[in-house]
Amino acid sequence: GARRAMDVDYDEDEGSKPTTTRKVKGRGAEDDDRYAGKAGKFERLAHDDDEAGPARSIEGWVVVVSGVHEEAQEDDVFEAFAEFGDIKNLHLNLDRRTGFVKGYAFIEYETKSEAAKAIKGMDAQVLLDQKLTVGWAFTKPSAGARRRR
Repeated sequence: GARRAMDVDYDEDEGSKPTTTRKVKGRGAEDDDRYAGKAGKFERLAHDDDEAGPARSIEGWVVVVSGVHEEAQEDDVFEAFAEFGDIKNLHLNLDRRTGFVKGYAFIEYETKSEAAKAIKGMDAQVLLDQKLTVGWAFTKPSAGARRRR
């Protein structure tokens, strides 16, 4: 008799409560319209009639610069590119092992035209004895041509 109270029988009341009306807690519990209707349909970025070309990042237009001299400072890169427009963001990645520049930088401009001017103006230019290559960091894949690895 006394031992029976300690024994927990899990399937005792299985039939008594219907399992279909389970109370759901947390995200997605209420039927809010967050995932229904217009909100759930994600538009593709920039409806530019599907031609390949630069794609806008969340904040702005990002150009990638490669061929950056390993001893370049952020200021060197900043000054070289600041003449083309207002730089919102500049990432100069360092090699953790050596502390030197990895050889590339990302520069973000507010407008597409500034970024395009920077690409035109700085591609194949020399910074600290090294020739730079400048291009769009993000491009929309062209309809047919997938980039080959």
